[in-house]
Amino acid sequence: MRPQLLKVSNEPQRSFSVRQDLVPHINNKWHMHSELELIHIKSGEGTQFIGDSIRRFRSGDVILVGSHLPHYWKFDASFFEEVPSRITDVRVAHFSETFLGGQFLQLPENSGIRNLLERSRRGLQVFGKASHEVAAILEKLLTIEGSQRIILMLEALAILSEEKKCVQLSSIGFKPDGVTTDNERIQAVFDYSIKNFKRKIKLEEIADIANISPNSFCRFFKSRTRKTYSQFLIELRVGYACKLLIETNQCLKRLCFESGFNNFTSFHKYFKIITGKSPMVYQREFTA
Repeated sequence: MRPQLLKVSNEPQRSFSVRQDLVPHINNKWHMHSELELIHIKSGEGTQFIGDSIRRFRSGDVILVGSHLPHYWKFDASFFEEVPSRITDVRVAHFSETFLGGQFLQLPENSGIRNLLERSRRGLQVFGKASHEVAAILEKLLTIEGSQRIILMLEALAILSEEKKCVQLSSIGFKPDGVTTDNERIQAVFDYSIKNFKRKIKLEEIADIANISPNSFCRFFKSRTRKTYSQFLIELRVGYACKLLIETNQCLKRLCFESGFNNFTSFHKYFKIITGKSPMVYQREFTA
């Protein structure tokens, strides 16, 4: 994909930034930046794009996004209502790899943190005890001042470097393209697909959204996402099926059609390919 390159501004008296977002539209553009991003979704859910990874995000998630790795959080439509029935609360820290000095990471004691930052280049989803501890640190960083900020951020990185329950998100072969004017075009395709993936989207229809011919669209989308548009839609549908499995008691066949699949066999096949689990096993893990 060809993301928008953003400049993250730091206050002159601070070596890294931490903020709280209480509105859902702050992170809903496909973008990247040189700074790493450590994010805690305290409240909110939707679809998460990191590199070529597409999955659902939900309250409690903690993610570390590496330098120049494109990313995008699209909150569900219910968060954008005129009088929202649900609220967002997101804590975000941005920092450069050298915010502690150019030689800091080269110290032998920091090999674990150095390895963590290297792994973050594909995006890291954090689970286990570390996710709760890092979320608590980001909460403190919203208000604390002085050298204690640096100590807390270093503590967060140390905790993350020792946590074994971290999953790399983007594929090892993903390489983002440079920034071009195609950003708005791919953004329009994303937004339209998220709104309409439950039904069949014709090639001519989505090509029209991108304002290019159907034949050109196939090449355009594959060159920027490293996947076909059909594969992209399947991943969106499986992500939504995961949400329904966790939040509802619908029977599997109804859930299959509600997610945009037209037959149960393909639903079961693609669900297992993408998640590594059958729908029933996936549901049991979250409801046990």
